[in-house]
Amino acid sequence: MQKNVETKGKCRPNQTKFSFGGTSAIITILGLIIGLDGTANPKVVIISGILVIALADNISDSLGIHIFQESECVDKKEVWLSTVTNFFTRLFVSLSFVALVAFLPLNLAVPCSVIWGMGLLAAISYSIARGRGLNPYQSILEHFSIAIVVIIASEFVGKWLMKKF
Repeated sequence: MQKNVETKGKCRPNQTKFSFGGTSAIITILGLIIGLDGTANPKVVIISGILVIALADNISDSLGIHIFQESECVDKKEVWLSTVTNFFTRLFVSLSFVALVAFLPLNLAVPCSVIWGMGLLAAISYSIARGRGLNPYQSILEHFSIAIVVIIASEFVGKWLMKKF
């Protein structure tokens, strides 16, 4: 518990508003792109899936953050700022993936999406680690490991479902 107290002062509150939404969107959308790549009309299915996530899951997460912060007795203005910041961060990240899938051939859009997503995740991880005085490369490696597990699991599930149905 002592470590939380020590590192809490090193965190930048404005950064936290973007880090959750950005990271959530990156990991969720990479899983969706990889998992749905083998469908019958993957471009339409992937873009539709991203847009559904950009709205439904985004609103759900933003409301979750809103309610969590209210339960933590965070100032009302701060609660709304976090809610709105999370929503728009996730929306813009989601739309950046839509652009890649919409404007590139799918055989190029998928690897470019992975590179883009991992680049964004690296930037977020690096920024947070530097702000906390931690080794940024260790943080990036840790976060990449989680993203890779999601990507591999999504590909496995997508291929299994294509064979099953």
